[in-house]
Amino acid sequence: MRLDDYIELEANDRAERRRLAQEKSYEIMDHLSSFQDRFEGTVQNGDLFGSVSPSIFVGRSNYPNVSTGILSPVGHEETAAQFETNAGWYTEGVSISDVFERRTSLLNSTQTTPVDTSVHDAWDGFLGVQREVAIADRPVQLEIGLDGSPNIDFDITTEDVATPTGPRARARDARVTENPHVPRAIQKTLEDDDWAAQGAMTYLYTRGFDVYDINTILSAGALGQGANRRLVPTRWSITAVDDTIGQFLRGRTWDDQGVDTVQVWRNEYLGNAFWIILAPGQWEFELVELKAPGSIWNPDPEAGMWLASDYEGKEGRTGYVEETAGAYYAARLAVLEQLASIGRQAKVLVIRHVSDEYWGPVGVWQIREAIRHAFDGEHGETETFRDAVEGVLNHVPVSMTDLRRQSTMVSGLQTNLFDFGTTNQ
Repeated sequence: MRLDDYIELEANDRAERRRLAQEKSYEIMDHLSSFQDRFEGTVQNGDLFGSVSPSIFVGRSNYPNVSTGILSPVGHEETAAQFETNAGWYTEGVSISDVFERRTSLLNSTQTTPVDTSVHDAWDGFLGVQREVAIADRPVQLEIGLDGSPNIDFDITTEDVATPTGPRARARDARVTENPHVPRAIQKTLEDDDWAAQGAMTYLYTRGFDVYDINTILSAGALGQGANRRLVPTRWSITAVDDTIGQFLRGRTWDDQGVDTVQVWRNEYLGNAFWIILAPGQWEFELVELKAPGSIWNPDPEAGMWLASDYEGKEGRTGYVEETAGAYYAARLAVLEQLASIGRQAKVLVIRHVSDEYWGPVGVWQIREAIRHAFDGEHGETETFRDAVEGVLNHVPVSMTDLRRQSTMVSGLQTNLFDFGTTNQ
């Protein structure tokens, strides 16, 4: 399909999505006010009986003495699985308000633990319960003893980008009240004390476990060589898994033939538009982020467009990205999954346009899933990489000159007079 035809088709789809989209909603605060009633109806004498936990959380504040917690959807035990961040949220079509409602419904029952605590044989006590929750393939029934009522602090900031946020309560103890089901592949990684964490991650991935499952297991300190197993803050584990699996897939496509044509793929979700350009050639990857004034990352409505980017060549990166953080690794993983599935490599430019409709941070899962699903439909094609970039720039509020200043891949394109114009702001 020609790029012009593809863009016209996408524009019609986007218009329909905008018509159906809800307006920005801050009704989440009304939802929060009901938590205390649900909590009081569930807790008896300071104990949370009959609770169900779908996941865990390890904080990074006050590192290396971190808050490690068990998450429980108080009052929603029968639908606990829906409260765990996963790929199904995209297919379900959750909104920003939905994400906030689910995350703020999770009671985080916590204890403070030094990260250098060995969790190799931690099957007893609070850490043991936390590990059982992390490695089970479905929500786990348990009882939690609490010290007092939860701290209901619902300030949601940019620091909460990848993690659940909600009320917190100090936990005295916790007890599992069933025999959790643990998949055989996970049992194998636990039993092998000599298996490095990276190898265990890729093993689980090739056995059909998604990155969401793997990062929870890693966070609980249940992967890696025995004596080295430690708790990993949730936000760090998400990026570590995306990076590790991404490197694994890059290795699998190392000698593959390049794509035959210049392809442009697009998807839009939760106020974020993603343009993915695949061009013939050896592996290169760059993520360029355009953050509109009034969006969560560029809140001043009078500010100009904020640009950030990170890049890697054929050999990959030797250090953590500087500007795009976890978004880079989530986007790269999604692209590499597509290339591995078709047995090709490519020169890849991803342009993420964050609009002012993105009023609250939901996490990098929406980047990963939006790009994964961008490859589900039709795509456009152009004669050259430059044609593809120019075609995309007709639909995002930045000029070729501005993009060239920010982008490693675009900076090499030959300049012409039209590059100095600006698109509609």
